[in-house]
Amino acid sequence: MSLPRDGTPSENRVRSSAKRTRELFGSQYTFPTASDSSFTQSRPTPQTIDPFESADCAGLTSRIRNEYEDVRELPPALAASQASASASAAARRKRVKTEVNGEPQSDSQTVKMIEGIPAKAEIGGSGGKSTALTLRTNGTGRGPNAKGPNPQSSLPSSSLVRKQTVQQPKPEWHAPWKLMRVISGHLGWVRALAVEPNNQWFASGAGDRTIKIWDLASGSLRLTLTGHIATVRGLAVSPRHPYLFSCAEDKMVKCWDLETNKVIRHYHGHLSGVYTMSLHPTLDVLVTGGRDGVARVWDMRTRANIHVLSGHRQTVTDVKCQETDPQVITSSLDTHVRMWDLAAGKTMGTLTHHKKGVRALALHPTEWTFASGSTGSIKQWKCPEGAFMQNFEGHNAIINTLAVNEDNVLFSGGDNGSISFWDWKTGHRYQSLDTTAQPGSLEAETGLMSSTFDKTGLRLICGETDKTIKVWRQDDQATPETHPLDWKPTLGRQKF
Repeated sequence: MSLPRDGTPSENRVRSSAKRTRELFGSQYTFPTASDSSFTQSRPTPQTIDPFESADCAGLTSRIRNEYEDVRELPPALAASQASASASAAARRKRVKTEVNGEPQSDSQTVKMIEGIPAKAEIGGSGGKSTALTLRTNGTGRGPNAKGPNPQSSLPSSSLVRKQTVQQPKPEWHAPWKLMRVISGHLGWVRALAVEPNNQWFASGAGDRTIKIWDLASGSLRLTLTGHIATVRGLAVSPRHPYLFSCAEDKMVKCWDLETNKVIRHYHGHLSGVYTMSLHPTLDVLVTGGRDGVARVWDMRTRANIHVLSGHRQTVTDVKCQETDPQVITSSLDTHVRMWDLAAGKTMGTLTHHKKGVRALALHPTEWTFASGSTGSIKQWKCPEGAFMQNFEGHNAIINTLAVNEDNVLFSGGDNGSISFWDWKTGHRYQSLDTTAQPGSLEAETGLMSSTFDKTGLRLICGETDKTIKVWRQDDQATPETHPLDWKPTLGRQKF
Protein backbone atom coordinates (compact mmCIF):
# COMPACT_ATOMS: atom_id res chain seq x y z
CA MET A 1 0.00 0.00 0.00
CA SER A 2 1.39 3.38 -0.99
CA LEU A 3 1.56 6.02 1.69
CA PRO A 4 1.05 9.78 1.22
CA ARG A 5 3.70 12.29 2.23
CA ASP A 6 2.45 12.54 5.86
CA GLY A 7 2.50 8.79 6.37
CA THR A 8 -1.33 8.34 6.75
CA PRO A 9 -2.92 5.55 4.75
CA SER A 10 -5.07 6.71 1.83
CA GLU A 11 -8.20 5.02 3.24
CA ASN A 12 -7.93 7.06 6.43
CA ARG A 13 -7.46 10.23 4.35
CA VAL A 14 -10.67 9.53 2.35
CA ARG A 15 -12.62 8.76 5.51
CA SER A 16 -11.51 11.97 7.22
CA SER A 17 -12.38 13.99 4.13
CA ALA A 18 -15.87 12.45 4.10
CA LYS A 19 -16.28 13.31 7.78
CA ARG A 20 -15.35 16.90 7.09
CA THR A 21 -17.82 17.06 4.18
CA ARG A 22 -20.61 15.65 6.35
CA GLU A 23 -19.93 18.19 9.05
CA LEU A 24 -20.23 21.03 6.55
CA PHE A 25 -23.17 19.92 4.43
CA GLY A 26 -24.78 17.06 6.25
CA SER A 27 -27.52 19.25 7.80
CA GLN A 28 -28.78 20.21 4.37
CA TYR A 29 -29.20 16.62 3.22
CA THR A 30 -30.70 15.29 6.48
CA PHE A 31 -27.83 12.84 6.90
CA PRO A 32 -26.07 12.25 10.26
CA THR A 33 -22.95 14.28 10.84
CA ALA A 34 -19.48 12.85 10.78
CA SER A 35 -19.19 13.24 14.55
CA ASP A 36 -21.89 10.60 15.00
CA SER A 37 -20.12 7.38 15.91
CA SER A 38 -22.90 5.27 14.44
CA PHE A 39 -22.23 6.77 11.03
CA THR A 40 -18.70 5.49 10.98
CA GLN A 41 -19.63 2.13 12.40
CA SER A 42 -22.73 1.34 10.32
CA ARG A 43 -22.38 3.12 7.00
CA PRO A 44 -25.21 2.50 4.55
CA THR A 45 -24.30 0.06 1.91
CA PRO A 46 -25.22 0.50 -1.74
CA GLN A 47 -27.70 -2.34 -1.36
CA THR A 48 -29.68 -0.49 1.36
CA ILE A 49 -30.29 2.93 -0.37
CA ASP A 50 -30.68 3.46 -4.09
CA PRO A 51 -28.06 6.06 -5.12
CA PHE A 52 -30.42 7.70 -7.66
CA GLU A 53 -33.20 8.03 -5.09
CA SER A 54 -30.74 9.43 -2.60
CA ALA A 55 -29.49 12.00 -5.13
CA ASP A 56 -33.05 13.10 -6.00
CA CYS A 57 -33.92 13.41 -2.31
CA ALA A 58 -30.81 15.42 -1.63
CA GLY A 59 -31.49 17.77 -4.57
CA LEU A 60 -35.11 18.37 -3.53
CA THR A 61 -34.11 18.99 0.06
CA SER A 62 -31.50 21.50 -1.03
CA ARG A 63 -33.94 23.41 -3.26
CA ILE A 64 -36.60 23.56 -0.54
CA ARG A 65 -34.07 24.74 2.00
CA ASN A 66 -32.63 27.44 -0.26
CA GLU A 67 -36.07 28.78 -1.23
CA TYR A 68 -37.98 28.71 2.05
CA GLU A 69 -35.26 29.02 4.70
CA ASP A 70 -35.71 32.79 4.99
CA VAL A 71 -39.51 32.63 5.38
CA ARG A 72 -39.89 29.80 7.81
CA GLU A 73 -40.83 32.27 10.53
CA LEU A 74 -43.36 35.10 10.04
CA PRO A 75 -42.47 38.70 10.89
CA PRO A 76 -43.59 39.71 14.40
CA ALA A 77 -46.35 42.10 13.21
CA LEU A 78 -47.83 39.57 10.80
CA ALA A 79 -47.63 36.78 13.36
CA ALA A 80 -49.51 38.93 15.90
CA SER A 81 -52.29 39.83 13.46
CA GLN A 82 -52.63 36.21 12.38
CA ALA A 83 -52.89 35.13 16.00
CA SER A 84 -55.64 37.67 16.71
CA ALA A 85 -57.52 36.60 13.59
CA SER A 86 -57.36 32.96 14.58
CA ALA A 87 -58.58 33.84 18.07
CA SER A 88 -61.60 35.78 16.72
CA ALA A 89 -62.36 32.95 14.31
CA ALA A 90 -62.28 30.46 17.16
CA ALA A 91 -64.66 32.65 19.20
CA ARG A 92 -67.02 32.94 16.24
CA ARG A 93 -67.06 29.19 15.70
CA LYS A 94 -67.77 28.71 19.40
CA ARG A 95 -70.70 31.19 19.25
CA VAL A 96 -72.19 29.47 16.21
CA LYS A 97 -71.89 26.12 17.93
CA THR A 98 -73.65 27.55 21.01
CA GLU A 99 -76.53 28.89 18.90
CA VAL A 100 -76.96 25.53 17.19
CA ASN A 101 -77.15 23.76 20.55
CA GLY A 102 -80.01 26.06 21.65
CA GLU A 103 -78.10 28.04 24.23
CA PRO A 104 -78.71 31.82 24.52
CA GLN A 105 -76.35 34.14 22.70
CA SER A 106 -73.51 35.69 24.62
CA ASP A 107 -73.68 38.97 22.70
CA SER A 108 -76.11 41.08 24.75
CA GLN A 109 -75.94 44.05 22.36
CA THR A 110 -77.19 41.94 19.45
CA VAL A 111 -80.06 40.65 21.61
CA LYS A 112 -81.14 44.18 22.49
CA MET A 113 -81.02 45.21 18.82
CA ILE A 114 -83.23 42.30 17.79
CA GLU A 115 -85.74 42.94 20.59
CA GLY A 116 -85.97 46.64 19.66
CA ILE A 117 -87.17 46.00 16.07
CA PRO A 118 -90.89 46.84 15.70
CA ALA A 119 -93.29 44.30 14.31
CA LYS A 120 -94.30 46.42 11.29
CA ALA A 121 -91.78 48.98 10.07
CA GLU A 122 -93.25 51.89 8.22
CA ILE A 123 -91.57 52.17 4.84
CA GLY A 124 -90.77 55.75 3.96
CA GLY A 125 -90.44 56.91 7.56
CA SER A 126 -87.79 59.29 8.66
CA GLY A 127 -86.18 57.06 11.32
CA GLY A 128 -83.97 54.04 10.89
CA LYS A 129 -82.30 52.68 7.83
CA SER A 130 -83.66 50.25 5.30
CA THR A 131 -82.08 47.24 3.65
CA ALA A 132 -84.83 46.84 1.06
CA LEU A 133 -83.76 46.47 -2.55
CA THR A 134 -86.58 48.72 -3.79
CA LEU A 135 -88.56 51.28 -1.80
CA ARG A 136 -92.10 51.33 -3.15
CA THR A 137 -94.79 53.87 -2.45
CA ASN A 138 -98.22 52.97 -1.15
CA GLY A 139 -100.46 51.60 -3.85
CA THR A 140 -99.80 49.63 -7.00
CA GLY A 141 -98.74 50.57 -10.47
CA ARG A 142 -96.18 53.18 -9.43
CA GLY A 143 -92.47 52.58 -9.63
CA PRO A 144 -89.79 53.63 -7.16
CA ASN A 145 -89.00 57.33 -6.98
CA ALA A 146 -91.80 58.11 -9.42
CA LYS A 147 -92.67 61.34 -7.60
CA GLY A 148 -89.21 62.72 -7.02
CA PRO A 149 -86.44 61.93 -4.54
CA ASN A 150 -87.10 59.40 -1.81
CA PRO A 151 -86.64 60.62 1.78
CA GLN A 152 -84.56 57.57 2.65
CA SER A 153 -82.08 58.07 -0.16
CA SER A 154 -80.04 60.48 1.99
CA LEU A 155 -79.75 58.03 4.89
CA PRO A 156 -76.89 55.56 5.22
CA SER A 157 -78.02 52.22 3.90
CA SER A 158 -76.49 49.00 2.66
CA SER A 159 -79.25 48.40 0.12
CA LEU A 160 -78.96 48.62 -3.63
CA VAL A 161 -80.44 52.09 -4.08
CA ARG A 162 -81.90 52.86 -7.48
CA LYS A 163 -80.78 56.09 -9.07
CA GLN A 164 -83.14 59.00 -9.03
CA THR A 165 -85.44 59.46 -11.99
CA VAL A 166 -83.81 61.59 -14.68
CA GLN A 167 -85.09 65.14 -14.48
CA GLN A 168 -85.31 66.37 -18.05
CA PRO A 169 -84.48 70.06 -18.49
CA LYS A 170 -87.14 72.23 -20.01
CA PRO A 171 -86.22 73.39 -23.52
CA GLU A 172 -85.83 77.04 -24.36
CA TRP A 173 -88.65 78.69 -26.27
CA HIS A 174 -87.82 79.60 -29.87
CA ALA A 175 -89.98 81.49 -32.32
CA PRO A 176 -91.18 79.39 -35.25
CA TRP A 177 -89.57 79.83 -38.65
CA LYS A 178 -91.44 80.80 -41.81
CA LEU A 179 -90.53 81.11 -45.47
CA MET A 180 -89.29 84.56 -46.35
CA ARG A 181 -88.05 84.44 -49.95
CA VAL A 182 -87.66 82.00 -52.85
CA ILE A 183 -84.75 82.70 -55.22
CA SER A 184 -84.74 81.12 -58.68
CA GLY A 185 -81.91 81.20 -61.16
CA HIS A 186 -80.04 77.93 -61.14
CA LEU A 187 -80.71 75.21 -63.69
CA GLY A 188 -79.74 72.32 -61.41
CA TRP A 189 -79.86 71.12 -57.84
CA VAL A 190 -78.36 73.66 -55.43
CA ARG A 191 -75.65 71.63 -53.71
CA ALA A 192 -73.46 74.24 -51.95
CA LEU A 193 -73.93 77.51 -50.04
CA ALA A 194 -71.50 79.92 -48.37
CA VAL A 195 -72.08 83.31 -46.70
CA GLU A 196 -69.56 86.14 -46.94
CA PRO A 197 -67.97 87.16 -43.58
CA ASN A 198 -69.43 90.70 -43.75
CA ASN A 199 -72.91 89.26 -44.29
CA GLN A 200 -73.47 91.25 -47.50
CA TRP A 201 -73.82 88.43 -50.02
CA PHE A 202 -73.77 84.65 -50.30
CA ALA A 203 -72.63 82.21 -52.99
CA SER A 204 -74.39 79.14 -54.30
CA GLY A 205 -73.15 76.23 -56.39
CA ALA A 206 -75.42 73.93 -58.34
CA GLY A 207 -75.66 71.10 -60.82
CA ASP A 208 -75.59 73.55 -63.72
CA ARG A 209 -71.79 73.87 -63.10
CA THR A 210 -72.05 77.56 -62.18
CA ILE A 211 -71.39 79.59 -59.04
CA LYS A 212 -73.76 82.49 -58.45
CA ILE A 213 -73.30 85.43 -56.08
CA TRP A 214 -76.52 86.75 -54.55
CA ASP A 215 -77.29 89.86 -52.54
CA LEU A 216 -78.38 88.72 -49.09
CA ALA A 217 -80.70 91.64 -48.38
CA SER A 218 -82.61 91.73 -51.67
CA GLY A 219 -81.97 88.30 -53.12
CA SER A 220 -80.86 89.76 -56.47
CA LEU A 221 -78.16 88.16 -58.60
CA ARG A 222 -74.82 89.94 -58.57
CA LEU A 223 -72.46 87.67 -60.47
CA THR A 224 -72.15 84.28 -62.15
CA LEU A 225 -68.83 82.41 -62.18
CA THR A 226 -68.19 79.67 -64.73
CA GLY A 227 -65.24 77.37 -64.87
CA HIS A 228 -66.19 73.99 -63.49
CA ILE A 229 -67.28 71.25 -65.87
CA ALA A 230 -69.31 69.25 -63.34
CA THR A 231 -71.66 69.81 -60.40
CA VAL A 232 -70.30 72.27 -57.85
CA ARG A 233 -70.42 70.50 -54.47
CA GLY A 234 -68.57 72.79 -52.04
CA LEU A 235 -67.97 76.50 -51.44
CA ALA A 236 -66.00 78.47 -48.84
CA VAL A 237 -65.27 82.19 -48.46
CA SER A 238 -62.05 83.19 -46.73
CA PRO A 239 -62.48 85.62 -43.79
CA ARG A 240 -58.96 87.06 -44.18
CA HIS A 241 -58.45 87.11 -47.94
CA PRO A 242 -60.60 88.14 -50.93
CA TYR A 243 -60.79 84.51 -51.99
CA LEU A 244 -63.64 82.16 -52.82
CA PHE A 245 -62.86 78.46 -52.90
CA SER A 246 -64.93 75.91 -54.79
CA CYS A 247 -64.82 72.16 -55.42
CA ALA A 248 -66.78 70.05 -57.85
CA GLU A 249 -67.29 66.55 -59.17
CA ASP A 250 -64.69 67.24 -61.90
CA LYS A 251 -61.91 66.52 -59.31
CA MET A 252 -61.01 70.23 -59.33
CA VAL A 253 -60.49 72.57 -56.37
CA LYS A 254 -60.31 76.21 -57.44
CA CYS A 255 -59.39 79.46 -55.75
CA TRP A 256 -61.20 82.53 -57.12
CA ASP A 257 -59.93 86.07 -56.68
CA LEU A 258 -63.02 88.14 -55.90
CA GLU A 259 -61.31 91.34 -57.01
CA THR A 260 -60.84 90.10 -60.57
CA ASN A 261 -63.45 87.28 -60.49
CA LYS A 262 -60.94 84.86 -61.98
CA VAL A 263 -59.36 81.57 -60.94
CA ILE A 264 -55.86 82.15 -59.60
CA ARG A 265 -55.00 78.70 -58.17
CA HIS A 266 -55.81 75.05 -58.75
CA TYR A 267 -55.27 72.30 -56.19
CA HIS A 268 -54.54 68.99 -57.92
CA GLY A 269 -54.51 65.67 -56.12
CA HIS A 270 -57.97 64.18 -55.70
CA LEU A 271 -58.57 61.00 -57.68
CA SER A 272 -62.32 61.44 -57.97
CA GLY A 273 -65.08 63.97 -57.36
CA VAL A 274 -64.57 66.45 -54.52
CA TYR A 275 -67.74 66.64 -52.42
CA THR A 276 -66.93 68.94 -49.51
CA MET A 277 -64.46 71.56 -48.31
CA SER A 278 -63.73 73.73 -45.29
CA LEU A 279 -61.36 76.57 -44.42
CA HIS A 280 -59.39 76.60 -41.19
CA PRO A 281 -60.47 79.67 -39.14
CA THR A 282 -56.95 80.73 -38.10
CA LEU A 283 -54.50 78.99 -40.45
CA ASP A 284 -54.07 79.43 -44.19
CA VAL A 285 -55.14 75.84 -44.67
CA LEU A 286 -57.84 74.31 -46.85
CA VAL A 287 -59.30 70.84 -46.23
CA THR A 288 -61.22 68.97 -48.94
CA GLY A 289 -62.84 65.55 -49.04
CA GLY A 290 -64.49 63.49 -51.70
CA ARG A 291 -65.33 60.23 -53.39
CA ASP A 292 -61.79 58.84 -53.14
CA GLY A 293 -62.33 58.37 -49.38
CA VAL A 294 -59.60 60.72 -48.14
CA ALA A 295 -59.45 64.27 -46.85
CA ARG A 296 -56.61 66.39 -48.19
CA VAL A 297 -55.05 69.32 -46.37
CA TRP A 298 -53.73 72.05 -48.67
CA ASP A 299 -51.50 75.04 -48.12
CA MET A 300 -53.66 77.87 -49.40
CA ARG A 301 -50.81 79.85 -50.96
CA THR A 302 -48.26 77.28 -52.16
CA ARG A 303 -50.91 74.73 -53.25
CA ALA A 304 -48.89 72.01 -51.50
CA ASN A 305 -50.69 68.91 -50.28
CA ILE A 306 -49.65 68.94 -46.59
CA HIS A 307 -51.52 65.85 -45.38
CA VAL A 308 -53.60 63.06 -46.83
CA LEU A 309 -56.01 62.07 -44.05
CA SER A 310 -56.75 58.47 -44.98
CA GLY A 311 -58.82 56.11 -42.87
CA HIS A 312 -62.36 56.22 -44.22
CA ARG A 313 -63.44 53.29 -46.35
CA GLN A 314 -66.04 55.17 -48.41
CA THR A 315 -66.89 58.64 -49.66
CA VAL A 316 -66.08 61.56 -47.38
CA THR A 317 -69.36 63.48 -47.26
CA ASP A 318 -68.56 66.44 -45.02
CA VAL A 319 -65.58 68.09 -43.35
CA LYS A 320 -65.41 70.81 -40.69
CA CYS A 321 -62.49 72.80 -39.27
CA GLN A 322 -62.13 74.62 -35.96
CA GLU A 323 -59.24 76.31 -34.18
CA THR A 324 -58.91 73.81 -31.32
CA ASP A 325 -58.59 70.05 -31.19
CA PRO A 326 -59.97 68.24 -32.99
CA GLN A 327 -59.14 70.78 -35.67
CA VAL A 328 -60.55 68.63 -38.47
CA ILE A 329 -63.70 66.49 -38.30
CA THR A 330 -64.83 64.33 -41.20
CA SER A 331 -67.89 62.20 -41.88
CA SER A 332 -68.26 59.40 -44.36
CA LEU A 333 -70.70 56.94 -45.85
CA ASP A 334 -68.87 54.18 -43.95
CA THR A 335 -70.99 55.27 -40.90
CA HIS A 336 -67.95 56.70 -39.08
CA VAL A 337 -67.03 60.18 -37.91
CA ARG A 338 -63.29 60.77 -37.52
CA MET A 339 -61.50 63.47 -35.55
CA TRP A 340 -58.02 64.32 -36.81
CA ASP A 341 -54.83 65.70 -35.33
CA LEU A 342 -53.91 68.33 -37.89
CA ALA A 343 -50.25 68.55 -36.85
CA ALA A 344 -49.58 64.81 -37.04
CA GLY A 345 -52.06 64.01 -39.80
CA LYS A 346 -53.47 61.08 -37.83
CA THR A 347 -56.80 60.10 -36.36
CA MET A 348 -57.48 61.28 -32.79
CA GLY A 349 -60.67 59.29 -32.44
CA THR A 350 -63.36 57.47 -34.39
CA LEU A 351 -67.07 57.71 -33.57
CA THR A 352 -68.88 54.53 -34.57
CA HIS A 353 -72.35 55.15 -33.10
CA HIS A 354 -74.18 55.68 -36.38
CA LYS A 355 -75.67 52.68 -38.15
CA LYS A 356 -75.87 54.24 -41.61
CA GLY A 357 -73.81 56.63 -43.67
CA VAL A 358 -73.17 60.04 -42.08
CA ARG A 359 -73.93 62.78 -44.60
CA ALA A 360 -73.78 66.04 -42.62
CA LEU A 361 -71.88 67.75 -39.80
CA ALA A 362 -72.59 70.99 -37.94
CA LEU A 363 -70.28 72.87 -35.56
CA HIS A 364 -71.77 75.07 -32.87
CA PRO A 365 -70.48 78.64 -33.31
CA THR A 366 -69.88 79.34 -29.60
CA GLU A 367 -69.57 75.92 -27.94
CA TRP A 368 -67.07 73.12 -28.45
CA THR A 369 -69.77 70.75 -29.59
CA PHE A 370 -70.92 69.42 -32.94
CA ALA A 371 -73.69 67.31 -34.45
CA SER A 372 -73.68 64.57 -37.06
CA GLY A 373 -76.63 63.38 -39.12
CA SER A 374 -77.37 60.12 -40.89
CA THR A 375 -80.54 58.37 -42.00
CA GLY A 376 -83.11 58.87 -39.23
CA SER A 377 -80.46 59.76 -36.65
CA ILE A 378 -78.88 62.99 -35.42
CA LYS A 379 -76.33 62.81 -32.61
CA GLN A 380 -74.61 65.48 -30.57
CA TRP A 381 -70.96 65.22 -29.50
CA LYS A 382 -68.58 67.04 -27.21
CA CYS A 383 -65.07 68.15 -28.16
CA PRO A 384 -62.26 67.29 -27.95
CA GLU A 385 -62.70 63.70 -26.84
CA GLY A 386 -65.84 63.12 -28.92
CA ALA A 387 -68.02 62.17 -25.95
CA PHE A 388 -71.61 61.37 -26.83
CA MET A 389 -74.11 63.87 -25.44
CA GLN A 390 -77.60 63.15 -26.74
CA ASN A 391 -79.81 62.08 -29.62
CA PHE A 392 -82.15 64.27 -31.65
CA GLU A 393 -85.01 61.86 -32.23
CA GLY A 394 -87.93 62.25 -34.59
CA HIS A 395 -86.60 63.19 -38.04
CA ASN A 396 -87.12 59.94 -39.95
CA ALA A 397 -85.48 60.77 -43.26
CA ILE A 398 -82.11 60.79 -44.99
CA ILE A 399 -80.47 63.81 -43.36
CA ASN A 400 -78.57 65.67 -46.09
CA THR A 401 -77.73 68.90 -44.28
CA LEU A 402 -77.39 70.36 -40.79
CA ALA A 403 -76.92 73.93 -39.57
CA VAL A 404 -76.81 75.57 -36.13
CA ASN A 405 -76.75 79.21 -35.03
CA GLU A 406 -75.75 81.09 -31.88
CA ASP A 407 -79.31 81.02 -30.54
CA ASN A 408 -79.05 77.23 -30.07
CA VAL A 409 -81.33 76.43 -32.99
CA LEU A 410 -80.39 73.32 -34.97
CA PHE A 411 -81.80 72.88 -38.46
CA SER A 412 -81.97 69.54 -40.24
CA GLY A 413 -83.08 69.01 -43.82
CA GLY A 414 -84.13 65.68 -45.26
CA ASP A 415 -83.92 64.10 -48.67
CA ASN A 416 -87.73 63.93 -48.84
CA GLY A 417 -88.25 67.66 -48.24
CA SER A 418 -88.87 67.40 -44.48
CA ILE A 419 -87.57 70.19 -42.26
CA SER A 420 -87.00 70.11 -38.51
CA PHE A 421 -85.94 72.77 -36.01
CA TRP A 422 -84.45 71.65 -32.69
CA ASP A 423 -83.40 73.12 -29.37
CA TRP A 424 -79.66 72.47 -29.21
CA LYS A 425 -79.49 72.11 -25.43
CA THR A 426 -82.24 69.58 -24.85
CA GLY A 427 -82.76 67.95 -28.26
CA HIS A 428 -86.44 68.95 -28.36
CA ARG A 429 -87.94 69.34 -31.84
CA TYR A 430 -90.18 72.38 -31.59
CA GLN A 431 -91.08 72.73 -35.28
CA SER A 432 -91.35 70.32 -38.20
CA LEU A 433 -92.80 70.91 -41.66
CA ASP A 434 -92.36 70.00 -45.32
CA THR A 435 -90.95 72.29 -47.95
CA THR A 436 -93.04 73.30 -50.96
CA ALA A 437 -91.75 72.54 -54.42
CA GLN A 438 -91.49 75.37 -56.93
CA PRO A 439 -94.49 75.55 -59.25
CA GLY A 440 -93.74 73.71 -62.46
CA SER A 441 -91.20 71.30 -60.96
CA LEU A 442 -91.75 67.67 -60.19
CA GLU A 443 -93.37 66.84 -56.88
CA ALA A 444 -90.53 64.41 -56.24
CA GLU A 445 -88.02 67.26 -56.38
CA THR A 446 -88.54 68.42 -52.83
CA GLY A 447 -85.27 67.40 -51.21
CA LEU A 448 -82.89 69.66 -49.29
CA MET A 449 -79.25 69.44 -50.32
CA SER A 450 -77.54 72.28 -48.45
CA SER A 451 -78.22 74.85 -45.76
CA THR A 452 -76.47 77.56 -43.77
CA PHE A 453 -77.29 80.37 -41.38
CA ASP A 454 -76.07 83.86 -42.13
CA LYS A 455 -73.55 85.49 -39.81
CA THR A 456 -76.26 86.91 -37.55
CA GLY A 457 -78.14 83.61 -37.29
CA LEU A 458 -81.42 85.35 -38.16
CA ARG A 459 -81.69 84.04 -41.72
CA LEU A 460 -81.59 80.45 -42.86
CA ILE A 461 -80.62 79.76 -46.47
CA CYS A 462 -81.52 76.39 -47.99
CA GLY A 463 -80.58 74.91 -51.35
CA GLU A 464 -83.08 72.43 -52.73
CA THR A 465 -83.58 69.96 -55.55
CA ASP A 466 -86.28 72.09 -57.18
CA LYS A 467 -83.38 74.36 -58.30
CA THR A 468 -84.38 77.17 -55.93
CA ILE A 469 -82.84 78.81 -52.90
CA LYS A 470 -85.26 79.39 -50.03
CA VAL A 471 -84.61 81.94 -47.29
CA TRP A 472 -86.30 81.42 -43.91
CA ARG A 473 -86.63 83.75 -40.93
CA GLN A 474 -88.24 83.64 -37.52
CA ASP A 475 -91.76 84.96 -37.02
CA ASP A 476 -91.44 88.40 -35.43
CA GLN A 477 -95.02 88.37 -34.16
CA ALA A 478 -94.75 85.04 -32.33
CA THR A 479 -94.72 84.98 -28.53
CA PRO A 480 -94.77 82.15 -25.98
CA GLU A 481 -98.49 82.87 -25.54
CA THR A 482 -99.42 82.68 -29.23
CA HIS A 483 -97.11 79.72 -29.91
CA PRO A 484 -96.79 77.82 -26.63
CA LEU A 485 -94.05 75.29 -26.14
CA ASP A 486 -95.35 71.79 -26.93
CA TRP A 487 -93.19 69.77 -24.60
CA LYS A 488 -94.10 66.91 -22.30
CA PRO A 489 -91.39 65.38 -20.10
CA THR A 490 -91.13 61.62 -19.98
CA LEU A 491 -90.10 59.56 -16.98
CA GLY A 492 -88.48 56.85 -19.05
CA ARG A 493 -84.76 56.73 -19.40
CA GLN A 494 -83.43 57.17 -22.89
CA LYS A 495 -81.53 54.27 -24.40
CA PHE A 496 -78.73 55.30 -26.71
